[in-house]
Amino acid sequence: MFDTFTYRFLHFRRPTLIPSSLPSLPQGIERFFVDTPGGQIEVLHGKPSKQARHGDTPLFFVHGGMGGAWVWLEYLSFFASRGIPCYAVSMRGHGSSWHPSYLRMVYFTTKRMLADDVVAAIKWVQKRHDGREVVYIGHSSGGGLGQYILSAPEFDHVKVKGLVLAGAVPGFGSLGVYINWWRLDPWFSFRMIFHGWHPNSPLSHPVLTRRVFFGEQLPGSYLMKFQQRASRYESFLWPLGMMSRFVKPENLLPRITSWGANKGQGIMVLGGEIDKIMTISVMEKLANTYRESYTGLVAQKKIEGDDKDGVKKLLGDGGRDTVGQGVRCCYVPGAAHHLQNDVTWEIGAQKLLAFCEQL
Repeated sequence: MFDTFTYRFLHFRRPTLIPSSLPSLPQGIERFFVDTPGGQIEVLHGKPSKQARHGDTPLFFVHGGMGGAWVWLEYLSFFASRGIPCYAVSMRGHGSSWHPSYLRMVYFTTKRMLADDVVAAIKWVQKRHDGREVVYIGHSSGGGLGQYILSAPEFDHVKVKGLVLAGAVPGFGSLGVYINWWRLDPWFSFRMIFHGWHPNSPLSHPVLTRRVFFGEQLPGSYLMKFQQRASRYESFLWPLGMMSRFVKPENLLPRITSWGANKGQGIMVLGGEIDKIMTISVMEKLANTYRESYTGLVAQKKIEGDDKDGVKKLLGDGGRDTVGQGVRCCYVPGAAHHLQNDVTWEIGAQKLLAFCEQL
């Protein structure tokens, strides 16, 4: 246990970002940079290997805390190989995007600033696709950020074709999620003090990263590579801004454009079956929150939809999936929090594909 009290994987300086130092990319993935007032942010593009499908609707992937566009490489390759255009953004301080200094990132970078980066990248993708709305797929805090963007009045110009919340911070607040995390790691507080309140302290060793993010079947070589690519430091204000309720579902749902009579679901909740922080109970509550709001808005004729069949079982691996009242709720068997990187990631990609096909 005391082996995890190390500074080996902690950094206090921004990385060197020059073209020759940028991580190489798999075949079929290309890197772009989008200009923002703060600096350039990275967008990875999975180039469709054949003619685009689904009306060329682009998929837009957003990482969570300490991640980057690179956490979506498996999904980018999966969807691009099926002719679906897909993109993943790295917000400031993540991936190969511009990096604020340690103090500026940790103590002065808000979720609104990170949301501005995401919106800038969405606009850039839409411009490439003749103004078509994206399907927003957000993981963890990136899923929380998507809910915030689609609920906040200052972003009322942003609309999406569909919303996928993958192990996402729930819009009703994440305090319970962090209580789950503290239960996993009894030395959490002592280690934070030892590390001088470095924001990466809870994930400062591969043992801790596996415990929170992955199952036991993930190869150690993949885990070490993941550990080394994690962001050097993270914003405290991003998760703190999501501790209590930060989303109004009645504001969010009308900004999804795929609703309509006799149509499918506009929201997908995708969880890892063995996720220890965004547990099944958290994901079920998140799905039910949007189902209740959907039912109310349909009754008030504020969105067009049909919920007469209620919620029913959906065939799929794991036997836990449900569908109805505007929401598809699915789980990836054998996957923990980083469901897009764990050993059974392809099952989740197939379920996401099925969701996109019914939009």
